[in-house]
Amino acid sequence: MTEIPASDVDSVAFNDPAYRQAIVDLLGAIAYGELAAFERLVEDAKLATDLHDKLALGKMAKVQFDHIEPLLDRINALGVDPALAMQPFVASFDDFHAKTAPRDWLEGLIKAYVGDQLAADFYTEIAAFLDAGTRKLIVDSLDDAGHANFVVARVTQAIEDDPRVAGRLALWGRRLMGEALSQAQRVAVERDSLAALLAGGVDRPGLDLAALTRMFTRLTEGHAQRMETLGLAS
Repeated sequence: MTEIPASDVDSVAFNDPAYRQAIVDLLGAIAYGELAAFERLVEDAKLATDLHDKLALGKMAKVQFDHIEPLLDRINALGVDPALAMQPFVASFDDFHAKTAPRDWLEGLIKAYVGDQLAADFYTEIAAFLDAGTRKLIVDSLDDAGHANFVVARVTQAIEDDPRVAGRLALWGRRLMGEALSQAQRVAVERDSLAALLAGGVDRPGLDLAALTRMFTRLTEGHAQRMETLGLAS
């Protein structure tokens, strides 16, 4: 069994094989989500008609990819092949992206902002119940890579130029929210280890039904706030 530095993680938690497996699964899910987001940003850059926007999205994609490496390092340190850790989540993430393929540049921007930030909120919520080292690793990997400021600027300018696009983008945002929440719930329950992780342990608090409901309420409220920032009704 690969040793995890005591200075980096809570050694008591990692002595529990079930906890180790849950962390491997969680990091595998986040790592594949980051990889899928990177691939999407590269594709979205092709929709941009302005070279400045193409360059901006390319830079954002690079930052997104750089976030993956520390996750892979931790999975390796836990004695697991990162590709094997990510594999169980490929189908669900690919299905989400297939269902929410943007039709144009603006929809791609909304998806990058709404989808990625909702995922960040979800994993940050879960990280609150983990050992300190893993929590920091996850939170650091979810930095928005400049998504927020860039997307808000471009979308609000587009609405100012043509207010008619606001209605369409608001509907798109609501659809993304529904699909993203379904994706988050699917990730949380399709692996027994993650369901057990949310239930807590002798050294960590857990989420009961009421707490889980409050968590998804916070996710919904965060989405509404982001839509408001974009000037769109949620």
